[in-house]
Amino acid sequence: MAVILSMPDKVAFSVFGFDIMWYGVIIASALLLGIAIAMYRTKKAGLNNEIILDVLLLTIPLAVVGARAAYVLAHLDYYSYQPGLVFAIRQGGLAIQGAIAGGILGVYIMCRIKKQSPLLIADLMAPSLILGQAIGRWGNYFNMEVYGSQTTLPWAIKVDDPSLGIITVHPTFLYESIWNLICFALLLYYDKKFKKRNGEIICLYLILYSLGRFFIEFLRTDHVYIFGSINLAQAICVLLALAGILVLIIIRKNIKIINKKS
Repeated sequence: MAVILSMPDKVAFSVFGFDIMWYGVIIASALLLGIAIAMYRTKKAGLNNEIILDVLLLTIPLAVVGARAAYVLAHLDYYSYQPGLVFAIRQGGLAIQGAIAGGILGVYIMCRIKKQSPLLIADLMAPSLILGQAIGRWGNYFNMEVYGSQTTLPWAIKVDDPSLGIITVHPTFLYESIWNLICFALLLYYDKKFKKRNGEIICLYLILYSLGRFFIEFLRTDHVYIFGSINLAQAICVLLALAGILVLIIIRKNIKIINKKS
């Protein structure tokens, strides 16, 4: 029997006739929790919390812009006929990989302005980012999006598919949320036990997140293809993971070189 988590109300509450969506409430909650954890880690690292707040002032807007831009570009055929919906982010439609790109750019720019190490700040923020993603995925549930292919597994959920009607599907948003929580724990553990140099945590984040997302994509049904048959999200996952592995190897190799010289 499928789990009854189907067709929730998108509206959390209304204020003076203005509907506040669950999607926005969940994203805002994830953001606030992520900021709190990042500030705690920054203070623990001996830095002033103001640097994180300064970075976030640029990083958050760029992450939102990147997330929306990536989603719109991936669904350009639809938005070319509905240009008025390009900025309707309250209805959902944010691509996390675009948010990562925008966020990394924001961290780099602000750290250069504030004369801080971008790799250090990225390391401090990485666990917050993956935890925020774990929470934020539940916004997809309330929007009834990002679900997977049909299944009869006991943990399947019921959805009202526009084409197929009421069906039971893989809760891929839940799979990714669970994987992200695991990644959160792994990043904190690595940071405590194995980290030797700045940049390792953000690299590990890129590797772990991309690994999980790559395999979850096989169950999702909202694929965007390039060159006819290449899954765009999986292609980006491969590129991000390879970039993370390459930079991590360079960082660790430099550690060995420094140790040998000393």
